[in-house]
Amino acid sequence: MSLTAQALVNKSLDLVSPPNTYTQLNELMNDENSTSNDISNVINTDPALATRLLKVVNSPFYSFPSQIDTISRAITIIGTRELTQLVLATSVINAFKGIPSDLINMDEYWEHSLACAIAARSIAQHCGHRAVEQYFIAGLLHNIGSLVLYQTVPELAKEALNSAQFGHEIIYKAEQRVIGFDHTDVGQALVQAWRLPSSLEHVVRFHHSPSLAEEFQIEVAIVHIADIMVSAAEFGHSGDNHVPPLDPAAWDLLGLDVDVIPEILQQTAEHLDTLKSLMLSD
Repeated sequence: MSLTAQALVNKSLDLVSPPNTYTQLNELMNDENSTSNDISNVINTDPALATRLLKVVNSPFYSFPSQIDTISRAITIIGTRELTQLVLATSVINAFKGIPSDLINMDEYWEHSLACAIAARSIAQHCGHRAVEQYFIAGLLHNIGSLVLYQTVPELAKEALNSAQFGHEIIYKAEQRVIGFDHTDVGQALVQAWRLPSSLEHVVRFHHSPSLAEEFQIEVAIVHIADIMVSAAEFGHSGDNHVPPLDPAAWDLLGLDVDVIPEILQQTAEHLDTLKSLMLSD
């Protein structure tokens, strides 16, 4: 039987459960009869999660003037959808613990992912978007397919990583040659299996090739640009030593002024260490 992205995801699902708390919250958000108390009650059933969320919303990343000491208050201040996205972020980070350090440095992997999340959120703000929480989670999870590769076919993943690090290949090109498909294919299959939003599916699948995306072009373009920015600035490490190639159409679509790049990277640097300490700690 030939190796496929779907087969790897099926194997991964035996090891990594879908983010159950997020799934419950998403169902509540789609239920017109649910209340903020219902949301709060679900989160509070996991004290460790609730504590971590409160630390994040009280961090300089949000810069609220007063302390937020309950999940109910957090819902009131930042909204149900944004808090649910933070639940998803925390759940996924915890789900993929245990990948061996001799394969890849996971601290550097998550540093790159968090930097991309912060940069994507900032780019969205510069583009005039108000609901920016979706860009944070899209930036954070854009390389989630890589985690499935590390988990299910570590030998092949290592061969692709070595080729990318010491050769002259972009990581997804090395994966396509070594494995037959790349982390974007696997990531798309995982997002579908976990029933995450369609916008996230498109970002995960097309962040290296935004011109191929037929839907959610703005979301894909924002994460594409964020990924390139943080790769060039060397925030963490996503698997190779190369900056992914820029799709000029994605830059043109966003209409960004090049002068905002230093500001975006400065904001990323300011918040990265704080979010790393809050979201990656045990």
